[in-house]
Amino acid sequence: MDYTNIVIFIILAFSLGAIMIMYRDRIPQRLRKGMALIAVAFILFAFYLIVYSFLNLGSS
Repeated sequence: MDYTNIVIFIILAFSLGAIMIMYRDRIPQRLRKGMALIAVAFILFAFYLIVYSFLNLGSS
């Protein structure tokens, strides 16, 4: 199985989370909560993909 897309998504999800933390003062108040929820959802899905990849590592 090709894990290239999964690795790219994981890197981008964690990058979005880091950007949200570093620039939280510069993000407008209206967008802050929604973007934070989206970033958390992406990071949780990235963790799920990491665990899923480790569990299926030997089966391919």
